[in-house]
Formats: sequence, C-alpha cells, structure tokens
Amino acid sequence: MEIEVIKKLIKNYETGHASFINNAMIAERYYHNKTDVLFQKKKEDNEENPLRNADNRIPRNFHGLIVNQKASYAFTAPPIFDVGNTSANNTITECLGDEYSKNCMELCINAANSTIGWVHYWESDNGFEWAVVDSKQIIPVWSKSLKKKLNGVFRVYDEIDEITGDNYTIYEYWTETECQAFRRKTSDTFDENFSVYNMFYDPGNDEMISSYTHSFERVPFIPFNNNNIGTNDLDNIKLLIDVYDKVYSGFINDLDDIQELIFVLSGYGGTELNGFLQDLKKYKTIKVDGDEGSNPGVSTLSIEIPIEARKTVLDVTRKAIFEQGQGFDPQPESFGNQSGEALKFMYSLLEMKVGLMQTEFMLGFAELVRAICKYKGLECKTIIQTWTRTCIKNDTEQAQICKDSVGIVSKRTILKNHPLVEDADAELKYLEKEEAENQAKADMYGNSFNDGGDDDGKEKKEDTKV
Repeated sequence: MEIEVIKKLIKNYETGHASFINNAMIAERYYHNKTDVLFQKKKEDNEENPLRNADNRIPRNFHGLIVNQKASYAFTAPPIFDVGNTSANNTITECLGDEYSKNCMELCINAANSTIGWVHYWESDNGFEWAVVDSKQIIPVWSKSLKKKLNGVFRVYDEIDEITGDNYTIYEYWTETECQAFRRKTSDTFDENFSVYNMFYDPGNDEMISSYTHSFERVPFIPFNNNNIGTNDLDNIKLLIDVYDKVYSGFINDLDDIQELIFVLSGYGGTELNGFLQDLKKYKTIKVDGDEGSNPGVSTLSIEIPIEARKTVLDVTRKAIFEQGQGFDPQPESFGNQSGEALKFMYSLLEMKVGLMQTEFMLGFAELVRAICKYKGLECKTIIQTWTRTCIKNDTEQAQICKDSVGIVSKRTILKNHPLVEDADAELKYLEKEEAENQAKADMYGNSFNDGGDDDGKEKKEDTKV
C-alpha cells in the first residue's frame, strides 16, 4: 500500500483511538489502585476553619478486586478444546504452550480494562507462535458489512533507536497477505518525518526490508470482546468508587484533626502563645485579665464526627459497587455453613458477567484454534470448548453426592466430580493398580491356605498307616 494512503488511514483512525486509549488508561490506573482521590488538588490552608488540616488520600481497590475475581473465576482452569481427534487435540495443546493459562488471564484483564483484548499470531523459526498484545497498541480497520470483517490492523508502539537514541513511533499495518512497517519521530508530525521502516529480515537477500509476507490468508489478529455491548468493567462503578474513597478519606481526616486540641483564649494576660503553653505545662494554671462585664477564660474547640451516617454511606456504597460491578463481595459475615446451592447463588452476578464474556471469547478462541489447525494441516470442523469455573464449593456436600451416585453413573464421572480428585483418568489408573495389588495379595494368601491343607492331609494319611 502506498505511503500516502497509509498516512490518510492513520489520520482517520488515530483520532478516535485517542479516546479509547484515555479510557483504557483510566481503567488500568484504577486496576492498580491509583484512583482519582490520589490526584485531587491539595486543599490550601483554611484560615477560617483551622480545625481542618489533615489531607489523607486512601484509595480502595474495588475495581482490581472485581476484575481479578472475574479472571480467576473464568481462567484458573482455562478452556479445553476438542476437534474430534485425540492426536489433533494434543497438537493444539502443544501449540498453545505453557503460557496458555497466563495468556488467558491477561486477555481477560485487558478486555475488562479496555473493552477488548487482542491476540496476535505469527510464524517463526520455532513454528506457530501467539501472544497477547496490549489493547492500546491496536487500531482495527473493520468492514462495513453486517458481519463485521477485520480488513486490517494497525499496531502502534514506541521504540528507541539504538544508534541515534531518538524516540520513534512505529506503525505496523497488517492485512490478509502482508505487513508493512512505517515510523516517524515521536516529536514530528506525519508531514515532517514519516517513512517506511526496514524492520524485517529477508533471509534470501540477507537484508532488512519494510514488508513481511505471511500465508495465513487472514489478518493474524483476533479480537476478544469484553461483553456484548463493548464496555469495560469500570464504567458502572467508577463514580461509586470515587464516593467511597471520598467519604472514607474524609473520615480518616476527621480522626486526625480531632486529636489536635485547640485553645480559645479570652482575656489572656500574656503577650506570646509560647508563654501560655509554658505556664500551662509548668504551673497547670494561666493568668487571664478582664475588664468589668467581660468574660475572660480558656475554652477548647473539637470536632463532632457523624460516625453512624458515614458508616451507613460506606456500607450502602460498598454493596452498590459489588452489585453494579457484578462481583462477589468477600465479606466474612456472608459465609458460614452454607449449602452448595446457596454458594452458587452468591456467585450469580459474577456468573452472569462471565457468561457474557465467555460468549465473546469463544469466538476468539475458535478462530485461534482454526489458525493452529490450518498451520499444522489438521482437519477442523466442529470445535467443542469446555469451560470450567473456579469458585468456593461445599466439599462435604459434593462428596456425599458422589457417594450416593455409585451404581447410577460411571466411576469416571463420579471421580471427575469428586472434590479430592483432580485428574479422573489418573485416579482410575491408581484404582486399577490398587485392585490388581489387592487381588495379588488375596491370591497369595489363598494359595498358602490351600497348600497347608494338602500337607495336613498327607500327614494324617501317613499317621494312619503307622
């Protein structure tokens, strides 16, 4: 594609992408517990109200907690794929690699903070490779059809030139057939310094070139939407978190301020406040003067804290955060000796949110698995995805259910659902081994008794002859 066309595309899409980056950075900041309360303007000395001096800023990481709940609930045990062939399944698992579970977690967190996660796959000397890309780097170019198709992807990131030390912005434009690379100095505009960038190695000519041809026949980027409406997980709870931080920080400020005792002096005979404090400390008394009709003396100011009102606000706000954020409130008083059904009900909001995400993520994982199969030359028609939730369970109740199911369902199904069993197939092998060992012992003891009986019989016959 000509450089002028690329420049027009970047100008058209990068403007709207700036708003996306800003929202994603805010959500990531809240995820790392850097809420707005930390960046509010510091209040100046208030001469009219000298009691207000403390300026504590205490954030509560509700957004990080709820996002981590979602990622752990959905991907502690990542999805398993079945294309109908054991050998192909093993090949897919091998291509997904050891970092598959970690990448799933990262995808979920990226989508929760920026509305969408992205996976990029490519071919290297090691074969098929894939990785999660920072969502802020991706500018997608979608088709206008009813079934949106990804026509191209800009990957935009900064890089420091190792020779000159200058900071450059790199633009990779990926299509169904190739990738073209461009760059400009970050401090320059497109019109001043925008050119092709030789970043790919051509083994045929032993040179660096600006374009790279691939054979995937698709844009090698896969979107993973956070939900069906394209929002992040902070939008519904940001204002509630700000209210909680403001009220909680204000409460701590009042506790700090109330510890300072302020004296109000009327008719004090001295001239310096230091003298007042020294007399009070040394003699436990002070001297006050007063004209006729005046009311000399010393009094103190203190702050009254509306504890109950603030406690109510904090409790109501906390409850609203977990309801709006569709999370699981880990309050100790919420637990107890609860049944499995009651525990499932406590996860109902989180399950609903993860279900919406799962619907979108299944499309992305299916595309990734098909890309692996195409690269490996495997047949891939229907892909069965098995998703497992990780949550608190009543193990005693679950074990009783398994015990009561003996003779009704298969042993493998019982072992698969037993709380003490992690791998049902491995557990079946252990049981078979134990049964074989027990059978061998039983046969050994049985043979011993049979041999002893024969000897006794012979001895009795011999005794009879004598």
